[in-house]
Amino acid sequence: MKILHPAQLNNFIERLAKAWEVRLPVLLPDGTRVIGSPGDGPPALHGGAVMGKPTSAFFPHHGTLFTSDGGKLEGPQNPDLPLFVLGFTPRDLACLRFIDRFFADGLCDDVYFRRRNNALVAGLSGLCGPGGIMIPPAGGGCDLEFFCDGSCWLVIPYSDGGREVSAGLSDPALPTSVELFRQAALSQPDEQEELLRRASELLRADRVPDHFWAEIGDRCIACTGCNLACPTCTCFGVQDWRSAQKTERSRMWDSCQLDGFMREASGHNPLGSEALRSRRRIHHKLAADPEKWGEISCFLCGRCDAVCPTGIGMVAVAREMVARFG
Repeated sequence: MKILHPAQLNNFIERLAKAWEVRLPVLLPDGTRVIGSPGDGPPALHGGAVMGKPTSAFFPHHGTLFTSDGGKLEGPQNPDLPLFVLGFTPRDLACLRFIDRFFADGLCDDVYFRRRNNALVAGLSGLCGPGGIMIPPAGGGCDLEFFCDGSCWLVIPYSDGGREVSAGLSDPALPTSVELFRQAALSQPDEQEELLRRASELLRADRVPDHFWAEIGDRCIACTGCNLACPTCTCFGVQDWRSAQKTERSRMWDSCQLDGFMREASGHNPLGSEALRSRRRIHHKLAADPEKWGEISCFLCGRCDAVCPTGIGMVAVAREMVARFG
């Protein structure tokens, strides 16, 4: 365990940037807080989860699969520097663990792991949530963790890479900070976890009627914000971009809330209504994924509920489902 004073943060990041492609929460000129590069704005570690999809560091919105130039195929180049990503909350780390499993299943997704392999992931916890509230420690699941005690950062390495990058920091001389970390690690389970579990049971028992999804679908405006913000959404479409010289095949995030998501070449659409698409979005996370992966694939990061303009994020729908049918 090491200690990092706020005044040392910029120097620490500058040192890392000599050997790593650093990504961390930064504050843009318009006041937006995003996961970006150090040159995009000043570090903004306080405020909890960044609204954008944190897993985009490894699964970007748009990514090249290969190019064809004169019949010669070339895959995307390996990054010049390995990634160092700071800013994953404990819930974000659970999301990352899930999509690591997803992209490794069956035929391993080499495009994803080209960025994911050799990357260092740093968690963010402690008194750095919205308004200074406590984010319980992850206690692992990352290479190192930055825990805020209200004045300093405790830096806790969990891997050889984490120990290497934190080696130059001082040992903590504040036993109260260490004790705060230990006490925070004993936080009680979130009541929302029980809510999702009960909603999952209802779906898997087929106790949620069609008229419920029709009501939810009527409230969906297909803005796709839920999918674009969700760290465990992994659907993408594939496009070929052609010029006189070459063809580029790329992939881009897709959304199950769009009418064309499952439309077949024949014109038939298995998800031809907002009711069916809304049901799929919720059912996928709470029922289908537990069957395949053994766990609910919503880890309560809160992003879909925060961005949905009509109040049908995951927790909101689960709460309504349990209240009406549970």
